[in-house]
Amino acid sequence: QQMYGCELSSNGRKVGYKQFGYDGRDLVAFDKETLTWTAADPQAQVTKRKWDPIVAQNKYLKAYLEEIC
Repeated sequence: QQMYGCELSSNGRKVGYKQFGYDGRDLVAFDKETLTWTAADPQAQVTKRKWDPIVAQNKYLKAYLEEIC
């Protein structure tokens, strides 16, 4: 399952998130500050190691969540 969203805070800052789950459990979530993924359990480390090095995609995702969304 994939979930993402954006909201406008009271100070005008856009707050966005993107995360994935599997079988009703959290799997990985994107950290906009570090441009990396946070793994919720040991099995998710495989996905984290695969997605962290894709810097261009992670930069785009940050821009999307902070600007476009």
